[in-house]
Amino acid sequence: MKSTNNVTILIPAYNPDYKLTELVRDIIKEGFQKIVVVNDGSDPECNSIFTNLKDYKECTVIEHEVNQGKGQALKTAFSYFLKHFPNDTGLVTADADGQHAVEDMKKVAKRLCECPKSLVLGVRDFSGKDIPFRSKFGNVLTKSVAKFASGVKVSDTQTGLRGIPASFLNKLIHVEGTRYEFEMNMLVECKSNNIEIEEVKIQTIYIEENESSHFNPIKDSIRIYSVFLKFAFSSVLSFGLDVLLFALFVAILNGVLVETYIIFATIFARVLSSLFNFTVNRKIVFKSVAKHALAKYFTLAVGQMLASALLVYMVFLMIGFGEVGIKIVVDIFLFLLSYVIQREWVFKKRYELGTE
Repeated sequence: MKSTNNVTILIPAYNPDYKLTELVRDIIKEGFQKIVVVNDGSDPECNSIFTNLKDYKECTVIEHEVNQGKGQALKTAFSYFLKHFPNDTGLVTADADGQHAVEDMKKVAKRLCECPKSLVLGVRDFSGKDIPFRSKFGNVLTKSVAKFASGVKVSDTQTGLRGIPASFLNKLIHVEGTRYEFEMNMLVECKSNNIEIEEVKIQTIYIEENESSHFNPIKDSIRIYSVFLKFAFSSVLSFGLDVLLFALFVAILNGVLVETYIIFATIFARVLSSLFNFTVNRKIVFKSVAKHALAKYFTLAVGQMLASALLVYMVFLMIGFGEVGIKIVVDIFLFLLSYVIQREWVFKKRYELGTE
């Protein structure tokens, strides 16, 4: 096992207060020799804090002229680490507001050294009565949706205390996201690259009701789950296109195919709208290069259509009324199931580390 001396502490900071200086001082006292602080376009009033940090030989301050977001601050530091410490074990990221205890940073660094190929999460306990509602709500929201939206199950999706192996950084630099959504995307990337996620229990510390946090539970959760939202929007667009194409083909074929024009209009419209949906999902939603995706997609589409008809029929036989309502419920369920199947099978991608 490598020494924690080969682990760098990384702190992205936006408009920090005096607690950042105290934090860096305590980290140095704990024995860490490499600290990287990213000033992510903080207000001029914070300049004295970063100037003081530069006086510590163990601390390097990287400057962003304007605020670019936590995700971009992390990526900037990743590039710095790979350039200056390419042979080290990895990084431990921590927040600048003093809500991560130094002894917990040590615990995460130690686990990273024990598991140098795994992502290590410092996870908090949100069951206590003294947890601010904003933080409890944010974690419940992200954790409950995370498994469905990305297939990742972790205890604390929002934790900023993470041990990141050096071998993972080259991949993470190219992962989408410049703000809080990047941390969720990091977890998704673990799944894509078969990287194990280790969890370490840490203290749950909130200072001044967590007012210093820049995380917005609603706005940032929307960014975090953009993949599912894109999928839903793609489905709505495809439905609208299907209706428009059906109307167009009905106008064209009516009178040409007297008895069968509705059937052919339905088929032509569904094939073209499905091709549109496939293209959008592959290129924009999942950004996949998976092989045989088109065959898998249409296999799923046919299976979904048959499942819809069969389930609606079976439920109607059991209750005897409400065909339209039954279909709405069944199709919503199949829509959610379709998202999971497309994510896990149709557009599944697995890249090896170090490859694009």
